[in-house]
Amino acid sequence: MRALRIEAEGRSALREVQEPQPGPGEVLVRVSHVGLCGSDLNTFKGLNPLVSLPRIPGHEIGGTIAAVGADVPAEFAPGRRVTVMPYTACGTCASCRRGRVNACRYNRTLGVQQDGGLAEAIALPFDKIILNDTLSERHLALVEPLSVGFHAVERGRVSAGETVVVLGCGMIGMGVVIAAAAAGARVLAVDVNAEKVGRATRFGAAEAIDGSKEDVGARIEALTGGDGADVVIEAVGLPATFTQAIDLAAFAGRVVYVGYSKAPVTYETRFFNLKELDITGSRNATRADFDRVIAYLETLGSKADGLISKVFPFAEAEGALPYWAGEPTALKVMVELASGQV
Repeated sequence: MRALRIEAEGRSALREVQEPQPGPGEVLVRVSHVGLCGSDLNTFKGLNPLVSLPRIPGHEIGGTIAAVGADVPAEFAPGRRVTVMPYTACGTCASCRRGRVNACRYNRTLGVQQDGGLAEAIALPFDKIILNDTLSERHLALVEPLSVGFHAVERGRVSAGETVVVLGCGMIGMGVVIAAAAAGARVLAVDVNAEKVGRATRFGAAEAIDGSKEDVGARIEALTGGDGADVVIEAVGLPATFTQAIDLAAFAGRVVYVGYSKAPVTYETRFFNLKELDITGSRNATRADFDRVIAYLETLGSKADGLISKVFPFAEAEGALPYWAGEPTALKVMVELASGQV
């Protein structure tokens, strides 16, 4: 079978690789669509320290069950549509013992610490497969990235009537916008790209703030009567937005970091205490987050296509990561494998 493999910094290629066979407890998924995420792009750029090359990227997967191994429950039948939880859990580390398996100390995400789903087929344990015959494979590939944003909203304990500032309206930030709005919050979406914040208003944000043209702090102050935001969720991963999140939060407010900075961050830590902030990290997503996203997407129908910027056919997949590297305003770049038919 064929797979897209990142061979070296700035170079990806379609390669022939061995097709997996499902072992006991495993399901063979015929991959239809794969979304590319920031970790894939950073791997392509040589900026992902968690990855050794060559690597097959991709953990945002929509596909169909092709075959099953022994000891797989009957509901995982060939022909059923699926998405994938791409994380592992050791079951023994401190996070796993607390039931927070999404933050497993020894997690190995598909496409990062192990080969991913940008191949014609992938074999996975059945407990990592989520069945859904309602959504298209294209929309099933949107579930994982949106789930990460949904999880950040859970971590922030967002409730109805609160004001939530979302820093960054990429795909993770869009998940935050959608989940916070669904919780009944007033969402103020911030990005330095007008197209991205405009899209955020179409998916639930009450206000769009273009940080390239406006003083974000002054605008948030005006919109909150000088109080600041009840919750600020950072989905950019830059030192400037890490410290900005603290500045924009209200006294006794909450800050959630779902992005992570690749460079050290210098804080005025007195604001942690003076404001008595709750500062929380957010990592990956839980099965409950996946289920909430699926339920949301089932209400959207074709409107979910508005979350997809460009789809590359598998025959042209070598161009997908270079395209995204040169088109930073793209929200979601996807590869369509069309069940292996090219």
